[in-house]
Amino acid sequence: QVQLVESGGGLVQAGGSLRLSCAASGRTFSGYTVGWFRQAPGNEREFVAAIRFSGGTTNYANSVKGRFTISKETAKNTVYLQMNSLKPEDTAVYQCALTKVVFSSWHDHSFYDSWGQGTQVTVSS
Repeated sequence: QVQLVESGGGLVQAGGSLRLSCAASGRTFSGYTVGWFRQAPGNEREFVAAIRFSGGTTNYANSVKGRFTISKETAKNTVYLQMNSLKPEDTAVYQCALTKVVFSSWHDHSFYDSWGQGTQVTVSS
């Protein structure tokens, strides 16, 4: 069974940057789409970005478009989320997960499984 491990979270000032990593053990990402979601206290889980590991097609939430970049490193079976120009409203627990659903449903967390434990991102104003 695949296990996903996120890392790279932390505390950063507004305008700063962080790079999150999502690494898999037990299975290659090949054939899957890897999605990043976030959830702040009291809020619902929110789609951030996703990438089809084979091919590299990407999709972003409007709230992060132009600031965040999702990428992959095949040799390391790892997906990254580069987050620039961070805002206090980006504060949340960030999780990665896997899906094989079609592109139009990548934003829907109910189609994902194998969730990682999450990494906290806190952006101070």
